[in-house]
Amino acid sequence: MKRITTLAPLPARPADGHKGTFGRLLVIGGSATMIGAPAYCGLAAYHAGCGYVQIGAPAETLLATLSLCPQAIGLVVPGDEQAEAIDKADAIAIGPGLGKLPAAKKVLEAVLTADKPKVLDADALNLISEGTAWPANVVNRCVLTPHPGEMKRLGKLFGKAEQSATDESDRVDTATRAADAFRQIVVLKGHRTIVTDGTRVYINRTGSSALAKAGSGDILSGISGAMLGQQNVDPFDAACMSVWIHGKAGEIAGRRVGERSTMATDIIAGIGEAIEQYQQEFGTVS
Repeated sequence: MKRITTLAPLPARPADGHKGTFGRLLVIGGSATMIGAPAYCGLAAYHAGCGYVQIGAPAETLLATLSLCPQAIGLVVPGDEQAEAIDKADAIAIGPGLGKLPAAKKVLEAVLTADKPKVLDADALNLISEGTAWPANVVNRCVLTPHPGEMKRLGKLFGKAEQSATDESDRVDTATRAADAFRQIVVLKGHRTIVTDGTRVYINRTGSSALAKAGSGDILSGISGAMLGQQNVDPFDAACMSVWIHGKAGEIAGRRVGERSTMATDIIAGIGEAIEQYQQEFGTVS
């Protein structure tokens, strides 16, 4: 297992670029009790450099979600324009606030078979964990972003139901076994978030307890989706970049308002400074 300590440079940001140059992300999520989750995901993606965000949500919640992220373009899911939106996207993030109703499962199945880079989070993972094996029809490599509870539910799909939420060596073992079994990139969230593709492993050192707030995971999904949607970015590198930036944004927010008082919106506000610090440490593709 190769331990990664130095991360890839940020993707190029040409001066003559336009919104299409910097990726089109489709965010799918939201439900009657979770209108904010896809909005935070979309806002985080914009702050992370994404040029165009489209948010797909149920008809009854879409307007409320867009009021929290008015820069995004709306899409009713499931709906007649869903297939076109998936086709146009450079990357897809699905799961924040999605719920587990039959309609959500149907949308997830359509995304899994799309030949696009994907972030699978929250209820997207919970729906998959209700099966007996990793779906055989998944196209392209996905970035999975489970927290320990979601990973425990996924564990029955690769034979590891008992997992530690705190022991680093066991967390690395859990994440790498999942990456091997699913043939995906796994981001096991928590203190010292772990990123692995089964052969490489990165243990993140940014972050603080400021991230221990509802909505923090949705923000990571948005940053990850933005990085996946950039041109010529390896999905493993995108995942590593994203957890570093996410953690650093949490540190910045904690210093600004206090770790106890940090909210998801404070973390989002720290993304820009976090990216500047990432660029100073790891550079940018010229």
